[in-house]
Amino acid sequence: MDLAQASRPCAINGAVESGKRIAKNLFLLTTGNLIYAVGINSIIIPQHFLSGGVMGIALIGHYLLPRINAGYAYFVLNIPFFLLGWFTISRRFVLYSAYGMVSLSAATAFVNLGTLTIVNPILAAILGGLVCGVGAGIVLRSQGSGGGLDILAVYVHKRFGQRIGNTSTFVSAMVLAAGALVLNLESALYSLIFVFTNGKVVDAVLSGFNQRKSVMIISDCHESIASVILSRLHRGVTYLDGSGGYSGREKKVILSIITTAELSKLKQLVFDIDPQAFVIVNHTMEVLGHRHGEPNAY
Repeated sequence: MDLAQASRPCAINGAVESGKRIAKNLFLLTTGNLIYAVGINSIIIPQHFLSGGVMGIALIGHYLLPRINAGYAYFVLNIPFFLLGWFTISRRFVLYSAYGMVSLSAATAFVNLGTLTIVNPILAAILGGLVCGVGAGIVLRSQGSGGGLDILAVYVHKRFGQRIGNTSTFVSAMVLAAGALVLNLESALYSLIFVFTNGKVVDAVLSGFNQRKSVMIISDCHESIASVILSRLHRGVTYLDGSGGYSGREKKVILSIITTAELSKLKQLVFDIDPQAFVIVNHTMEVLGHRHGEPNAY
């Protein structure tokens, strides 16, 4: 199958969602929030770490006044962010996020599997980042969020194209700085490890499975190379028109999207056919489309 496929009718799908898709989104929101709440209650709170964003503010309030339940505080602090999402992202996203926020608040308030005893605080911070990052990433693979900073991160992603994990890490660092002043510097530094790990895991869950290599091949043997890519790697190819800046000769440039594991085999196939071929390999953060993943529309 070529990347440049034959022309076909294009239709604009309506906003009505099927029951299957709604059920899938609610399942992702529930599962992700349960995992996140386990990380908060079993690792973060027992270690007296801070979290980023709205949850971080809720935890600071809980540490200063233990009678304040972090789940309830999280619910109240989310109201301004839901107003932002309602007017700037989409009402569908906000409605899903409302469910996500309620389920996360409830899970944080009531779900507690006990404390994980980890003596080394650095290891605890890394494990907390892994657990909470997986939970937050699963939530954001739905068409909603867990509320709070997730809504702000999605807004920044839509408005400015910034990656969601980077926005979460930056804003969370600001919350940690405030926590260092209110609580203590040592906890804030360990928490920074947690926030950094959490942000990287979120990005990995969101786009890690769709990361690919884009390869451009310039060769006079483009037909033979394209043929082996199609037959041996079973990957699509697209021809791009090019011309040499010095020679002025017109050339066909091959564009193909492959996995990292296929890169070595591709290079061997290309240079076996044409040792003088010119190959450009680019790392892509995410590839969406036929056989490569579906876009996540908010």
